[in-house]
Amino acid sequence: MDKLAMNKTRTSSNEAPFWERPLAELDRGQWEALCDGCGRCCVHKLEDEETGILYPTNVACKLLDRRNGRCTDYKSRKKLVADCVTLDRKSLGSLDWLPETCSYRLRANGEPLPKWHYLISGSRESVHEAGQSTRGWTVSEDDSGDLEFHVVERAL
Repeated sequence: MDKLAMNKTRTSSNEAPFWERPLAELDRGQWEALCDGCGRCCVHKLEDEETGILYPTNVACKLLDRRNGRCTDYKSRKKLVADCVTLDRKSLGSLDWLPETCSYRLRANGEPLPKWHYLISGSRESVHEAGQSTRGWTVSEDDSGDLEFHVVERAL
C-alpha cells in the first residue's frame, strides 16, 4: 500500500487510521492489510513433546516466497498445505507461536505497529531492511531434508 492509499484509509481527518483501531472493527481487506509480510509465521517449528517448547527452524513453507514474505498461492493455501493455519480473530489468541512483532499480535494487545511496518514506513521493503523477515536466512521445505538439522537460535 503506498502513501496515497494509506491516506485513503482515513474517513475523516480526525479518525485514526484503520491499523490503530480495534481488530474487531476491521473489514476483511483491512485485516489482510495488517500483515507486514515478514513470512515468519510460515517457518516450521518443532515442538518438544515433553516440555511443549517450540523451536524455530530456518525451513519455510514451500508456498512462501522467501524474498517478499508472501504466500505464492494464498487463496488455495489450505488445499495445498493441509496444516496451514488460518489466522483470524478467533484463532489469534491461541497462536502463541506468532512472532512477538506480528502485527496481529501487537494490535490484539493494544500495541502500535513497529516503525518498519509498511503501513507506517510506506515501503514493503522496510520489514526486510529491519531484519524482521525470512529473507536471507530461510530455505524452502522442498530443499531442507530433516527439520531437526535446521533448528535456529533466531527468536521468532
